[in-house]
Amino acid sequence: MDRHIKRLLKKKIAFVGSESGGRPFIKAMLVSEREGSNVFYFDTNSSSARVEQWKENPNACVYFSKNSLPIYRGVILNGVMEIIDDFEIKKRHWNMFSNIYYKGGITDPDYCILKFTAESGRYYARLKSENFGF
Repeated sequence: MDRHIKRLLKKKIAFVGSESGGRPFIKAMLVSEREGSNVFYFDTNSSSARVEQWKENPNACVYFSKNSLPIYRGVILNGVMEIIDDFEIKKRHWNMFSNIYYKGGITDPDYCILKFTAESGRYYARLKSENFGF
């Protein structure tokens, strides 16, 4: 895998996409953990609109970019989103800021983990794009 792609995949903020009713939705999310180059974890509210959308349709995309000029770089990953409610995984992700969002602590029913597994990707830089797989 290209070193520029690897650098992009290490960014802390990703734009995460879902689909509902034939319409796309996207939001910025903080990456809480990675497994290799194609698995990413995000902490979120179980009651969020995105979680409901991924329950209906697990297809998802994750986009990372480097916005500095003169060379814009971006990589989109396509795959599936899984909603994780496993206590051990939640414990692994819990940090000192989690209490700000989840007042009920680690067992708060509104706290869940999203696990995105990429199946393919597309990298853009210097007016060129290339597809890749995992």
